[in-house]
Amino acid sequence: QVQLVESGGGTVQAGGSLRLSCAASGYTISRNLMGWFRQAPGNAREGVAGIFAGGRLTYYADSVKGRFTISQDSAKNTLYLQMNNLKPEDTAMYYCAADSSPGFAGDWDSLRNYDYWGQGTQVTVSS
Repeated sequence: QVQLVESGGGTVQAGGSLRLSCAASGYTISRNLMGWFRQAPGNAREGVAGIFAGGRLTYYADSVKGRFTISQDSAKNTLYLQMNNLKPEDTAMYYCAADSSPGFAGDWDSLRNYDYWGQGTQVTVSS
């Protein structure tokens, strides 16, 4: 049974940093596409960052490029999202997601590519 458990969310002031973690069980993180998504109230879930090919390929939403970094630690079987220079518009529930297949079609942030989801961790950025 695959489980993805996020942690590291919280409340920070604008300009601050947080690091989100996603601990995986029943799943090898470096094998397939994984991603971080977020969803604010009233908004659709959107892709924030993705990672593929054992970490050799990374993808970012334009809104977070230069501020967020996705990474993985195979030894700990954990996915990370380092978030710097946070802005109030980054406030959302953040989800870790994973693909069950070795490849993916289309865009990295297409929800269709992801079969497993965590329960989410809340990030709140105050101005």
